[in-house]
Amino acid sequence: MDVWRYFAITHRNHVIMNPLSSEALDGVLELIQLLPGARVLDIGCGKAELILRLARRSGVEAIGIERSPYTAEEARARVRRESMDDRIHIEEMDGAEYAGEPGTFDLASCLGASWIFHGHRSTLRALSRWTRPGGFVLVAEPFWRASPDPEYLSSQELRADEFGSHASNVEDGVTEGLIPLFARAAEATEWDRYEALQWHAAEEWARENPADPDVVEVLRRIRESRRAFLRWGRDCVGDGLYLFRKPDQADSR
Repeated sequence: MDVWRYFAITHRNHVIMNPLSSEALDGVLELIQLLPGARVLDIGCGKAELILRLARRSGVEAIGIERSPYTAEEARARVRRESMDDRIHIEEMDGAEYAGEPGTFDLASCLGASWIFHGHRSTLRALSRWTRPGGFVLVAEPFWRASPDPEYLSSQELRADEFGSHASNVEDGVTEGLIPLFARAAEATEWDRYEALQWHAAEEWARENPADPDVVEVLRRIRESRRAFLRWGRDCVGDGLYLFRKPDQADSR
């Protein structure tokens, strides 16, 4: 089935489309001091929750890039409901193809979508390129808490080298010339909520749409995902939130 439709179904109850809690997101935004009119770029923006919070908080101007047509439309609808069309623009496209002018954003972010740039370090590199000196780079990225079971990797079509550790996620930023400002690992209960909301969404959608041709595949996928998470994933996969600054002259000492 269409992968974007699958994610739209399983994430229909999510506002933040990764394991970040609302409190965790607010906590890191408190550390980012942006002025009204500051420019923000969010790659893989999901339902635009990050940039909506920043627009309410700081009056920023933002561009959200989202590849899923379902999620991009929901993001636009949320922006319209809050009458922020004049400050927030949602583009439906592959984030890797975005051609914004380098060095012009006060914050560039990508929360849990590093697959767009084929990995964590290349994501940091791309975001840094779009960020002005002294600006911020914000990412969320999985990491291994423990060595993954080969059966888990096979069931989820993952590789052991696809993620690093919490520490290496920070050090990758240093390697890319960024200054780490904050790092936070998601609590197990945040992962539980993120995963379980998907089970609930898929099962309820199937009950509501029994004649839909994708019902069998949606239930097969979500039940396999549930089994793999409970058997292996909960113990071996973590998710981190990382804030960096791109150095400017004030950081030269």
